[in-house]
Amino acid sequence: MKSKLIGTFAAASLLAFGGVAASGIAAPALAEDIIVGLITKTNTNPFFVKMREGAAAKAAELGVELRTFAGKYDGDNGAQIEAIESLVAAGAKGILITPSDPVGLADTVKRAREAGLLVIALDTPFDPPEIADATFATDNFKAGELIGQWAAATMDDTTQAKIATLDLSEAHITVDVLRNQGFLKGFGVDVKDVNKMYDEDDPRLVGGDTTQGSEEGGRTAIENLLQKDSGINVIHTINEPAAAGAYEGLKSFGLTDQVLIVSVDGGCPGVQNVKEGIIGATSMQFPLLMASLGVEAVAEFAKTGKKPTNTEGLGFYDTGVKLVTDEPVEGIPSITSEEALAQCWG
Repeated sequence: MKSKLIGTFAAASLLAFGGVAASGIAAPALAEDIIVGLITKTNTNPFFVKMREGAAAKAAELGVELRTFAGKYDGDNGAQIEAIESLVAAGAKGILITPSDPVGLADTVKRAREAGLLVIALDTPFDPPEIADATFATDNFKAGELIGQWAAATMDDTTQAKIATLDLSEAHITVDVLRNQGFLKGFGVDVKDVNKMYDEDDPRLVGGDTTQGSEEGGRTAIENLLQKDSGINVIHTINEPAAAGAYEGLKSFGLTDQVLIVSVDGGCPGVQNVKEGIIGATSMQFPLLMASLGVEAVAEFAKTGKKPTNTEGLGFYDTGVKLVTDEPVEGIPSITSEEALAQCWG
């Protein structure tokens, strides 16, 4: 069955294809012969569940076979390597992957591409991005920048800000760096090196801590940072589960009223938290669209040898981002939580 949202973005999907034919491609494949692999970081994160939904719907529509794999936890690099090798052995035409380790997977991805597979990164770019044939993703820097701009515009006096960043992991993978640096830049912090976290010297920065993108991690991280400065009044989180955990940590100290929380993801639970005032603003991504376009790209590659092309001016194909808040700021386009609940994670 065609997804209503996929139909909405049909015109956008046509723009994703073009470029030059890959060398060494065999005769065009029939749809029923096309195997597409989807490898996510975990099976439990709702973000990746939505990706699987999008990929499955598009695979059924196109008549291709979808095989899905996931790590046991965020950072399970070994499971992703095994999944890639399994798909190569199965004769897959392409792999869609949210890499747990954008550097550590490089050699395995290189071998897959040498075997003739199209490899597309979803959401998290490889480092460098050219490790994959293409990347379909949110502009994560822009996602961070939007919530940073909104937070700065919402505060009466940004000179009095005490900022905590609740990031992903010590590995500082690409998506973590992009969101962190985008937020800080949007807020007005001199980020020094846009590709490096924690080198800023702005006195408003209390510090950062890791969350593993989980609610428990968010709570632990904010509790750690409150020991450094109980006056924290702005919190950026890598995603909405971490934001929910941070809120619970603040609540245990009776500090929820003093802090503005912003995040990235746009999942339905996160948007509901915007509606309830737990999160001030979030940047909505579209993982269903990422995955459905990825399946289309592999099918097109298998039939014609054409690879996806990037959005003009960017090093990846931009699947869009929207600021979600119920406290709009003039000059920063946004949608309300009610509007967002009708399209979350499409």
